[in-house]
Amino acid sequence: MNITGRLTRDAEIRNVSNNRQVVNFSVAVNDGYRNKQGERVEQTTYFDCAYWITPNVARLLTKGTLVELTGRVSTRAWTGKDGEAKAGLNFHTSQIKLHGGGRRAETVQATEQAVSNSTVGQGTEDDLPF
Repeated sequence: MNITGRLTRDAEIRNVSNNRQVVNFSVAVNDGYRNKQGERVEQTTYFDCAYWITPNVARLLTKGTLVELTGRVSTRAWTGKDGEAKAGLNFHTSQIKLHGGGRRAETVQATEQAVSNSTVGQGTEDDLPF
C-alpha cells in the first residue's frame, strides 16, 4: 500500500531489544470529496509510522516534509487514562520517497549541490581510472 502525506513532527530514533533501532514518525494524509449536497468535505487521517531498515533516514524526516511511503497498515486499540476507548493506525514502512518541504530540506539540498559542484570538472584525463 502507498500513502502520501506530510510529517506532523520530526522523526525519532528509538532503541529496542537486540541492539536494533526503529525510526518513528507521524504522517497526516489529506483527502477530500463532495457530499450529496455538492459541498467539499476535507478529511485528514493520521498514521504512526515505523521504519526499521536504517536509522540514518531520521535526519531527513522533519516536520512538514512531504513523503510517499510504501508498506502495510495495521490498527491498534487501547483504553486511555480517561477510560475512553481509543483507536489508531500504524504504518509499517518499507520504502520512503522524499518530496521535500521540511525545515531541513533546503539545507540538505544545498549541501548535496555544493558537494557535487566541488567534484565536477576538477580532474584531468590522466586521473581517469581506465
